[in-house]
Amino acid sequence: MAKNHAPEFVALVDAAKRNVQEISVDEVLARRNRGDAFMLIDVREDGEWTAGHAVGATHLGRGVIERDIVAAVSDKAAPLVLYCGGGFRSALAAESIQKMGYTNVRSLAGGWSEWLARGGPTEK
Repeated sequence: MAKNHAPEFVALVDAAKRNVQEISVDEVLARRNRGDAFMLIDVREDGEWTAGHAVGATHLGRGVIERDIVAAVSDKAAPLVLYCGGGFRSALAAESIQKMGYTNVRSLAGGWSEWLARGGPTEK
């Protein structure tokens, strides 16, 4: 179900997306299958995480990622893929941690919704 986001929010996300690289679910799954090292980070709210998330993901909610990212990932060149429900919050979070010096950050295009649609593995 598509959300009816405020135009101001959409404008903010669009601006962030100009500064962030997106990655498709298919590319993330291909990287997993190849055994590429990267950290998949779920930036959704606690309740969303608890209801289900991508296998192997780490939870750093959008509200705390800037506070907690350095403790969770000290290597600012580590490959990170952030996802949320639809790719909006993850773009904002990716832009934010890039400003903190993280250099290898991607936002999952379509987020959790696309992950499910493409058959990405899940767990609770």
